Amino acid sequence: MPPRTLGFKAAARRELGNAVSQAFLSLLPPGFRALRAIGMSSFPDPDAAVAYARAIRADVIARMPELLEQFERRATALGAHVIWTRTAHEANEFILDLARRRGAAYITKSKSMITEETGLNEHLKDGGMETFETDLGEFITQLLGRPPFHIVGPAINVAPEEIRDAFMTRSVLQEPTTDPVRLGLAARLFLRDRFRHLAMGVVGVNMAVAETGTVINVENEGNIRMIKSSPPTVAAVMSPEKVVPTLSDALHLLRVLSRNCTGQKITSYVSFDSGPKRHSEIDGPEELFIVIVDNGRAAIYQDPVWREALRCIRCGACLNTCPVYTKIGGYPYGFAYSGPMGQVLNPLLLGLATTKDLYQACTLCGACREVCPAGIDHPALLLSYRARAVADDRGLGLPKRILADLLSCAMSHPRLWDLGIKLGRPLLNRAARDGYIPSLPAAQGWFACRDLPALPEKTFRERWRKDHG
Repeated sequence: MPPRTLGFKAAARRELGNAVSQAFLSLLPPGFRALRAIGMSSFPDPDAAVAYARAIRADVIARMPELLEQFERRATALGAHVIWTRTAHEANEFILDLARRRGAAYITKSKSMITEETGLNEHLKDGGMETFETDLGEFITQLLGRPPFHIVGPAINVAPEEIRDAFMTRSVLQEPTTDPVRLGLAARLFLRDRFRHLAMGVVGVNMAVAETGTVINVENEGNIRMIKSSPPTVAAVMSPEKVVPTLSDALHLLRVLSRNCTGQKITSYVSFDSGPKRHSEIDGPEELFIVIVDNGRAAIYQDPVWREALRCIRCGACLNTCPVYTKIGGYPYGFAYSGPMGQVLNPLLLGLATTKDLYQACTLCGACREVCPAGIDHPALLLSYRARAVADDRGLGLPKRILADLLSCAMSHPRLWDLGIKLGRPLLNRAARDGYIPSLPAAQGWFACRDLPALPEKTFRERWRKDHG
């Protein structure tokens, strides 16, 4: 499907005028920032904890192929099936085929950014397989057909009236109500019923430990643990960068991840699965398939600058500090990843040409870089995207490099600059007033989205000469 990132500007303007979204954005990011500050302060040395987390992620990026091979060996030795897929379609098709072979009437699924990225739900639906999101926020967004508003609270901005109407339409709710407790209970009863005769479940992976072959999931609702323990077959879907070297590294990243996500020292449920269940164990799947989805990451890894984006641990801390996200929310990004996280990942996954508005919509303030526990330099990556786009693109009817050379030449010669200002003043003032220049249609989009002041009739130098000689 075409990426919804192409409608970024229109969606951003719409959200700026959305009173409900603006009310949530005035409270949500500051609240998460406060929780994060409290959580991080519980470390004896918060700076050292972040430095250690960044060192772990740097080590992962430096040795990712080696660590993935080690993880495959250990997981396979424990009885898991490790499946490598090159594209989103391959991963989706494998899961659909597996569900059919196992006779699954439907699938329950946990919150997972990678399956959001691959469009798994849509693929399963097209293949005739019904899928139920079991995270409450994701369940609501699934019913409404919307992308996540925030990585931690996908439907936190949805009004109770909308949830009521969606629940009534799908028979989740028997009697209309807007009481949050009753809405939550209705969803719980509806989803719990889906676990009774479940043949197959799908979960994401927060971390995959190369040393032990273990997949780790963190959650606060317990639905992932239900998916892992109820059906005989479970597919755990992960992207390659989820691998970590050792269990000790994973435990430290868990502490940092939880604090940066929700401010908790640890989430309510943390599940470690090393292969399927043994004969002596009561809970757990009889078959565990670990599906590793490349989806362009091998190509990203080849670039020594762009591979730094793969450090991301999906904590969402950058969203809460970003001056752009905190004004427009998650919908305009149009994909699984939003905020600075989306600005660095989406262009690499979807292509620079279709995501230009995302990496241009950044103030380069560096707040995301400062807060990132994985050590991603977001501004540097965004500038590299812009540089690549400038090299490949054309602006105002001329190659942008030629335009930059002309401006540089004019700025270096005062008389030439003054002449350019005199000749260009009528056009630029019309652009500031009307949002476009008739003779330069290629510049319409640039001027239309910027509020530019009109140029004065005389420059400072001209006024100085007139007043002082």
